[in-house]
Amino acid sequence: MTKAPDTTAATDTWDGHPKGSSGYRRILAALAMAGVATFAQLYSTQAVLPLMAADLRISAADAALSISLATVGLAVTVLPWSFLADRIGRVRAMAIGIGAATILGLLVPLAPTVPVLLGLRALEGMALGGIPAIAIAYLNEEVTKIHTALAAGSYVAGTTLGGLAGRLVAGPVGELWGWRAAALAVAVLATLSAVLFLLLVPKQRRFTPAPVQGLRGAWRTLSGHATNPKLFALYLQAFLLMGGFVAVYNYLGFRLHAEPFNLPATLVSLIFLAYLSGTVTSRWGAGLTTRFGRRNVLLAGIGVMCAGLALTLFDNLVATLAGLVVFTGGFFAAHSVGSGWTGAIATKGRAQAASLYNLSYYMGSSIIGWAGGLAFQAYGWTALALAVTALAITTAVVTAVVHRTVPQG
Repeated sequence: MTKAPDTTAATDTWDGHPKGSSGYRRILAALAMAGVATFAQLYSTQAVLPLMAADLRISAADAALSISLATVGLAVTVLPWSFLADRIGRVRAMAIGIGAATILGLLVPLAPTVPVLLGLRALEGMALGGIPAIAIAYLNEEVTKIHTALAAGSYVAGTTLGGLAGRLVAGPVGELWGWRAAALAVAVLATLSAVLFLLLVPKQRRFTPAPVQGLRGAWRTLSGHATNPKLFALYLQAFLLMGGFVAVYNYLGFRLHAEPFNLPATLVSLIFLAYLSGTVTSRWGAGLTTRFGRRNVLLAGIGVMCAGLALTLFDNLVATLAGLVVFTGGFFAAHSVGSGWTGAIATKGRAQAASLYNLSYYMGSSIIGWAGGLAFQAYGWTALALAVTALAITTAVVTAVVHRTVPQG
């Protein structure tokens, strides 16, 4: 795939693309396309997990490994990608990652066995690690400081559309032609999005290659971030909330597929329309931080998540779907605040600070997203929903305590 234009020339007197400028709009559009390519592929099998489980004769938890291993692959590579981007440039690194991922995504439907399928999904996740690891650092460098929170919220909104697009494509295609055709359709969508990213993304103007740190320097940077209580609280938030979020989406489809709902796969795939609430609240929540402060908006988002989960406990389709919409909106409001906050707290090594957030985020997705299946299979939906609620409450308590002295904004 053609490499995107890149530059290593930094401009000391240039403050970044202001909101409303052509460069600002191109950055958001390009990263939205990167979000589609990344998150459509990352969760491409989620909408067809019941079909995959039936076709391959594996359990729900085993089918969910196609999600968990992809997110593990992403999680273990976000840090290497961040250091690579410090050397070769944010845009170039993102272009390499997105190009490799699209090739691997096209190979997934051809996997002859379950181990090969899971191996390809893990490699695909490793390639996709180049996008979320770098995007927030890129925004912090190329957008005016006053608008970085809003730009980060817009980027997160774009990622929700990417995840939604992949799932909405996979569900109906999978119902008609099987999960392999669904995976292929999503891979084609991701390829088109990757091409648009390469065409739209502006040249870098504020990037300066970082000196080679060596292992000792890298460890010093990472340990400095990990031992910062405010950053650590955000990393814990990412791990617990994302893990609970993925667990809900992984296994709600199985619940709706069974008694008392008995919905077909095509209709079950429509639950991902709830992502549209996240598209709205991620940008809205980021905007509210200037008025109410990041801490308060993050806590409010967690409260909304818990309220939504409570609604899903009823054996009523309308209540369950309404609860999912509310839960999703609350999660993305909290996530958009947390992801952007890392760059504001870290004064140096911002790519690594953001990468540790993403590492926590996707490790939570991998571990809790899979483990939730054990609770669901053993004790049912109520146990899973209550467990995710407990994770959210834990996050809220830690956030309230650690960030209580942070001034608003």
